Amino acid sequence: MPYFEFRKAGVLGMKSIQMNGRTVEEAVQNALRELNVTEDKVNIKIIDEGSKGLFKLFKGKDAIIEVTLKNDYIEDARKFLREVLNAMGILAEIDIKENDDIININLIGPNMGLVIGHRGETLDSIQYLVSLVINKNNNGEYKKVILDTENYRSKREETLKRLATKIAYKVRKTNRAVKLEPMNPYERRIIHATLQNDAYVLTYSEGEEPYRKVVVDLKKKA
Repeated sequence: MPYFEFRKAGVLGMKSIQMNGRTVEEAVQNALRELNVTEDKVNIKIIDEGSKGLFKLFKGKDAIIEVTLKNDYIEDARKFLREVLNAMGILAEIDIKENDDIININLIGPNMGLVIGHRGETLDSIQYLVSLVINKNNNGEYKKVILDTENYRSKREETLKRLATKIAYKVRKTNRAVKLEPMNPYERRIIHATLQNDAYVLTYSEGEEPYRKVVVDLKKKA
């Protein structure tokens, strides 16, 4: 008869089980049946490979393994977001898609302006918290989280690109550097990328977070 032992690991209730079998393969199958999952949903650690009996005179030693459920990133993200949205009094559909190591989350519903916040600050804060939740105790398999609603990210990117082009023209015309308002790292990268091949201006960042800002200046002042 196989024996097993349940354990808990991590704040999200990640489950670990020890199981035995006449072989490692049998122990794995026993564990998968007990957890009711497929092998791609677990991490397997061999504790003891066991041994065969000798000429049927001596009983063999069972193999022992430890099987741990992998993080369910989708459900972790969905559960956390639902709690946050409920606390904010917001009804929204949560659409989550995973592509390689990127988890794209789109919120659909009324009052999304409350979720976005001033220049996306609330949206960025929630995105950061979701990333912390799903990447905790993930055994190094980092998942990037992109949280969006009403196509805000794309619209904001286009706005920043237009701003970068406008500021570059202003710097050339006035022959004076321009400091932009403080931005998060993602938005600063958009400004830098937009102007990186400009023949007349250069960009750099200065200041400390969260007040770090982009400076646009002439490459060669007249």
